[in-house]
Amino acid sequence: MELRQLEYLLAVVEEANFTRAAERVHVSQSGVSAQIRQLERELGQTLLDRSERMVRLTAAGEAIAPHARAALAAVASVRRTADELAGLVRGKVAVGMVTGCSVAALFDGLQGFHQSYPGIEIVLEEDASDRLVEGVLNGRFDLALLGTAGPLPPPLQSDVVADEAVVAAVPFRHPLADGDQVSLKRLVEFGLICLPQGSGVRAALDTGCAAKGLRANITLEASAPDVVAGLAERGLGVAVISETMPSPGRKMM
Repeated sequence: MELRQLEYLLAVVEEANFTRAAERVHVSQSGVSAQIRQLERELGQTLLDRSERMVRLTAAGEAIAPHARAALAAVASVRRTADELAGLVRGKVAVGMVTGCSVAALFDGLQGFHQSYPGIEIVLEEDASDRLVEGVLNGRFDLALLGTAGPLPPPLQSDVVADEAVVAAVPFRHPLADGDQVSLKRLVEFGLICLPQGSGVRAALDTGCAAKGLRANITLEASAPDVVAGLAERGLGVAVISETMPSPGRKMM
């Protein structure tokens, strides 16, 4: 019995498909199938039910699978311990970041992590907040920094890094520039420039409008906050952004 046979068995079970399992473990489908059949011969038990399109564990397979997982976890633990004793932990962590992120705490955290664990590769990818949530749920990301206007779906857990107000940004000559605050009802009378759906700021705007029975007139969208604010600065509409996004030359309210 070899560890790779247990790995292939669990990959087939979790993917419910030989082809996807083979892609996951970077081995040909015939190689995966041959190793599992060899394992079945050694154990004298049929572990997989191959009679349907979705491959399933047999009763014998159900009994053996937990022990296979425990064996692979034990080997991984041995490897981690050895790396720690050698002073170097290896691996890869995939981090998602909302498009146009300017939260310095994330960059500081990545810097500190890299200094503590130089052997771990950091993969950083930008995307919209809704797709970041989906990415964490499906395993594409190990963690993500995103914007949200409400609770995250279970089983995700979160910590608040920054709690910011949503503001309107306009040039100083704009009709809204005379006041320090603007109601949502007044705001939607103007053409709005906003981040696309899936972003935290857009979710906050849409949620607020829905609660008051209002409809926002989104005339322009851009994925980068600086672009949203820059378009408003040129008189193309009212920018809806978070309070830390604007730059000099615009009035916030």
